[in-house]
Amino acid sequence: MASLHVLLMALVLCGIALHQSHVEAKFSKSMYINWGTQHCSISGNGEEVQLVLDQNSGSGIQSKRAFLFGSIEMLIKLVPGNSAGTVTAYYLSSTGSRHDEIDFEFLGNVSGQPYIIHTNIYTQGNGSREQQFYPWFDPTAAYHNYTIHWNPTEVVWYIDGLPIRVFRNYESEGIAYPNKQGMRVYSSLWNADNWATRGGLVKIDWSSAPFRAGLHNFRARACKWNGPVSITQCAATSPANWWTAPTYSQLSFAKLGQMKWVRDNYMIYNYCNDTKRFNGQMPPECSKPQY
Repeated sequence: MASLHVLLMALVLCGIALHQSHVEAKFSKSMYINWGTQHCSISGNGEEVQLVLDQNSGSGIQSKRAFLFGSIEMLIKLVPGNSAGTVTAYYLSSTGSRHDEIDFEFLGNVSGQPYIIHTNIYTQGNGSREQQFYPWFDPTAAYHNYTIHWNPTEVVWYIDGLPIRVFRNYESEGIAYPNKQGMRVYSSLWNADNWATRGGLVKIDWSSAPFRAGLHNFRARACKWNGPVSITQCAATSPANWWTAPTYSQLSFAKLGQMKWVRDNYMIYNYCNDTKRFNGQMPPECSKPQY
C-alpha cells in the first residue's frame, strides 16, 4: 500500500512538472481588460489588477484562453467600507445560451456588516444552484486565495485552501455536468444594487465612490481548450493531466472536516434546503452524495 501511495504521489508531481506550461502568473500575459478600460489598471509588473466602479462605469477582465479542467486561483481583496450594492465577481464561463459557468460572487455590505460569498454553478444554461456563506475573516483587509478546482469527477470551491462546496458529476444519471465546454476566467466589479444587498433594498452610496477591488497572482494550472478535441484530451487519465489523479476524485478526510466546519458555522443559504422555492420538486443532485 505504501509503495502504491508513493507511486501516486510521483504521478501527481510528474503531472505538475509536465504541466508547467499551463501556469501563467501575470495578468499582463494571460488576461486583458474587456470592459471599463478607464476604470481598470494592470500594474507595471503585470501581477496586480485594480478594478474600479463609479457612477460612470464598472470594469472587468477576462482570460485570453479558455480552459477545460484544472485549478484556477486568484488572490482578491474586496471593496472596503460601505460597499452595499456592489458585486465583485470571479468566475469561469463558456458562451452561448446553453453555457456552463462556475461562480464566486462577493456581495457588498454596509460598513460593519459581513460580505456574502455567493457561489453558483450553471450547466447547459441552467443555474439556480446557489450556496452562500459569510466569510470567517475580513475579506477587505488583505488578499485571500479563491480557487476553483474542476475535473471530470467534481468541482470544488476553495477559500485559502479550505473547501466550502462540492458539485459531483452525476451525468450518467441524467444530471448535466460542465465537461464539454471550454471556459474563460472573468473578474469584474459592477453595480448590482437592484438585487445584491438585502434583495436590492440597500442602494449604492455613490458618495463613497470610487470603489476599488484588488486582484493578485492569477494562476491557471489547467488544460488549455483547443476545441472539441479537448473534451477527450483534457479528461484523459494521464500523468500530464494531474487533475485526473485518484487523489483529486474525492476530498480527503481532513478536507472533509474543514468543509464541515465552514458549512456548519458560515453557510447562510443552500438551494438544496429551499423546498418552498422549488415547490417540493428539488433539483435531482440534491438527493445525491456530493462529498
